[in-house]
Amino acid sequence: MKRILIVEDEASLALALEDDLRREGYAVRVVADGETAAREGASERWDLILLDVMLPRKDGFEVCRDLRRAGIQTPILLLTAKAHEAEKVMGLELGADDYVTKPYSARELRARIKALLRRSGADTAATYTFGDAELDFARCELRRAGQPVELTPLEYKLLAAFVRRPGRVLTRQQLLDEVWGSETFVTERVVDNQVTNLRKKIEPDPDRPRYIVNLRGLGYRFDG
Repeated sequence: MKRILIVEDEASLALALEDDLRREGYAVRVVADGETAAREGASERWDLILLDVMLPRKDGFEVCRDLRRAGIQTPILLLTAKAHEAEKVMGLELGADDYVTKPYSARELRARIKALLRRSGADTAATYTFGDAELDFARCELRRAGQPVELTPLEYKLLAAFVRRPGRVLTRQQLLDEVWGSETFVTERVVDNQVTNLRKKIEPDPDRPRYIVNLRGLGYRFDG
């Protein structure tokens, strides 16, 4: 049973979230302030943290930053009423895996949660399959319909970064740091160029991408 920590200070919303997720088969705990969230998030094992941004004692951005600095890699899904793109990007750059803007539908939230929970499976699997493609981590090889597809080292690293985080929004800076390295000085446009090249090798229709989706002003999300 997957364990989810809900961090929400609005009692009625917290109760609704708790009831809905329990019906979905998750084990759930609710806390109502940022300091408790940071402590609980670091001291126990969770499969996902559902984290409101506006919290007493410590806001969600601070909680997210503290957990990542402590080396906690639990997927974090931010719940935010903030609509400005800069604030969404800030949450992602602090280490959040995705966000949902209030008001949201329960159906959308459940879908985002399921997508993030798939991440742990992708991290430990020997291969990852999407559509007619299969990425073999042991062989560093991509196959489509059973046939090898030639990838450059950068294309392989980029695809691996995506498939290890299905459903997660990745900023261009995050991709630069992981694929090219934080000490490499290249522009974010390089990411766009490599994504274009990669789409030609994995997408059924590269002009209408199904797997690597662009979120304007935020980055990319892999929907495999």
